Order: sequence, then structure tokens, then C-alpha cells
Amino acid sequence: MSTVLRTLRNLRRIGLKEYGHQLQVRDTKAGTLIGIDRYGNKFYENMQEELPLRTRWVDYKEKEFDPSQIEPGWHAWISYMVDQAPPSDPIMNARVREWEPKEHRPTLTWSRSAYRPYSTTKNKYAPWVPVAKARQ
Repeated sequence: MSTVLRTLRNLRRIGLKEYGHQLQVRDTKAGTLIGIDRYGNKFYENMQEELPLRTRWVDYKEKEFDPSQIEPGWHAWISYMVDQAPPSDPIMNARVREWEPKEHRPTLTWSRSAYRPYSTTKNKYAPWVPVAKARQ
């Protein structure tokens, strides 16, 4: 969470509308727009005022955001695996890799379509079923 002075400074920099939007994420940040991916997510960086490993962040296009909505190149940049963002990286601009998905597939965890593994081995233990003697 931001300090009061930093929050007021960011309010002045980014404006009231963007400030209200960022309060939904519970942290106000002001930084430089680095790029926009093909899903419409905006990526920012601020090297002067932020704490280490909190200098890069993403503003998701969708209200119901999911981390799987980030492209692999941007994911590598935002998690500090690479130093250059995909628009300025010559390796990323060469071509789309074969293994990279062409369209976004959402994560289906906690939905009815989620993957549920099942066991093919027999249980070691069986539940106890009480057997009552017949009355006389």
C-alpha cells in the first residue's frame, strides 16, 4: 500500500479517473507506458520511486482479469526474466514462435470445465459398513 504523500503525488500525476481505476487494485502507481499487447493489456514501468521487483506492472483490459491473459514475451518481461520489453527486443520481434498460442485460452480453474484427474488404482482401504445381526 502507498504512503499518503506518494498517493497524493500519484493522484496529481495520473488524474482522478485513473486514480479511481487504480484504487480497485488497491495501489496507486504512476509510470511510463512501455507497450500494449495484442489483448489490449497495458504495461508500465517506474524505476525511480518503486521498490525493487515492483517496478513493472500490468493494467488488464478486462475487468475479470486472469494472469493467463498476458502473452509469453510480456510475461517474461514483467516477471524480470528478460531486461528488454518485447517491442524493443530483436529476438521477440523476429517472428511468432510455433509453440506460442495463436489466440487466448482462458484458465478454466474453478469452473465446470476444469481438469479433474481421476485415479485408476484400487484403494487400499474400503469404507467400513456396519453389519447388524438379525433380531430373533
